[in-house]
Amino acid sequence: MGVLDSIVPQSEGQRRLVESLKNEAYSIVGIFGPTGSGKSLFSLAYGIDAVTDGRFKRFLVVKPVVDVVTGEELTLAKAGEEYLRLVREYIVDVIGPFIDIQKINELISSEKLLLADGHYLKGRTFDYTLIFVDDAQHVKLETLLEVIVRLGNRSRLIIAADPIFQTFRGVHQDHVTTLREILLSETNAVVVDLGVEDVVRAGAKTGLRFLLEYILRVRKLTDSEAKVYQIIKMHSPDADVITVLDVEEIAKKYGISSEHVPKYLVVVKAGHLGRLVGKGGERVEAIEKELGGRVRGLELDLDLTNYIRAVHPVSWIWKRVKVDLIGSYLAIKVERENLGPLMGQKGSYIRFLEEVTNKLMGLGVRVIPVVSEEGKAKKSEKTSRRRDRERPGSSGGQQT
Repeated sequence: MGVLDSIVPQSEGQRRLVESLKNEAYSIVGIFGPTGSGKSLFSLAYGIDAVTDGRFKRFLVVKPVVDVVTGEELTLAKAGEEYLRLVREYIVDVIGPFIDIQKINELISSEKLLLADGHYLKGRTFDYTLIFVDDAQHVKLETLLEVIVRLGNRSRLIIAADPIFQTFRGVHQDHVTTLREILLSETNAVVVDLGVEDVVRAGAKTGLRFLLEYILRVRKLTDSEAKVYQIIKMHSPDADVITVLDVEEIAKKYGISSEHVPKYLVVVKAGHLGRLVGKGGERVEAIEKELGGRVRGLELDLDLTNYIRAVHPVSWIWKRVKVDLIGSYLAIKVERENLGPLMGQKGSYIRFLEEVTNKLMGLGVRVIPVVSEEGKAKKSEKTSRRRDRERPGSSGGQQT
């Protein structure tokens, strides 16, 4: 059994990732998702298996080493052996639980596993080589292009990146996001999008939640939002309010009635919704009376379905969708029969939702229609009936 086969995928996204890595008809595999979703683990496992069984002669790992405090990139020219030691430690940290460390050392000493600095690839050609570029959000576009043009005969490229990290940092339409869009239309490439639901490392989930909370806390409030914040703190002083969003003006822009959306959305720390609302709702009633409109509280967590429930004009639509962070977007999967209620007339609901989401988190919104199980069953039944009609000897087919 290879290393890859010894690791059990923990989500549907991870299963798609494993299938894409094993399908060597794709010469480029782009993996995009948050930290802790398995990008490095499965890629390194596949690479080690690929050189061990001889499918490739070399497995080249390009890994930027970045100072998280200063943002400075450590290069081979600056650090020498220290650079190589840090990259090796990264490999051991990720794949070590699933393979004998001595095996990693043997692969490195035999030069089947190569550690490369992406700054120094000019003049090289990689034949029969599997190349893995990890943390591509920290790699310059020039380096990514240099890697691609250096691909030789019988070679393959895996690129892993975290576009969510870039988006939350305020970097829009960065080179990683653009690269993902390019790969989507390449016939010899496959894109695997991983989301929050694919994150299995507890620390990664906590870190992502902290990052999202930070983004919401530092967003600048408008004058009306700042006034609402003060009123809320007066009536609910022990509620940890993260941010306030004026929804009313956005709703008016898209012709959405105040009956269907709140006047203000109040995001609070997990566990603080009761403190905002008060026993029997007396606190929020007092706040709404003073503001002259509805207030809706939302506890911050990574279950973004609750966000749709709090904001979308159709009260029940949250029960019919799956929501995740994919690429640099809030992705909403919805069965085709519920697409209309989600989108609204002429797309007014989804445009409203996108503007709200952008003001809160700096994210766009993408709707992904899916076929329901009932729809799949109907399609299968229809296909079966057609085959029956076309079968020789059937009443609807040609007899021989």
